[in-house]
Amino acid sequence: MVNAVLSRIPVVGGVAYIERVRRLPSSFTATLAPEPDNRYFRHAIAVLYEGEKVGYVAPEIAAGIYESVNASAAPIACPARRAAPIDHETSGVEILLDFSGVAPVGAE
Repeated sequence: MVNAVLSRIPVVGGVAYIERVRRLPSSFTATLAPEPDNRYFRHAIAVLYEGEKVGYVAPEIAAGIYESVNASAAPIACPARRAAPIDHETSGVEILLDFSGVAPVGAE
């Protein structure tokens, strides 16, 4: 059950980046970037694809992982995928992250 939850972490705010989101492949590798100066949420973690922001880790998740993401010496990468139409229709979520095996980029 835990892996099922970890494999469906929602990305929020995608509507603000909808043009970028529409260009995303069905599955891709996202990079997590803390935003310590974000004026709306002090634990904001941006989700990037090829250096472009496509949304944010949902705040209820970001608050719990922010310190480890911020303290990481290397960027954090994780698998991501476009959400299924039903996900978008029921929650507005466009992208889902898979945190079940998250590790710093370049870590062995």
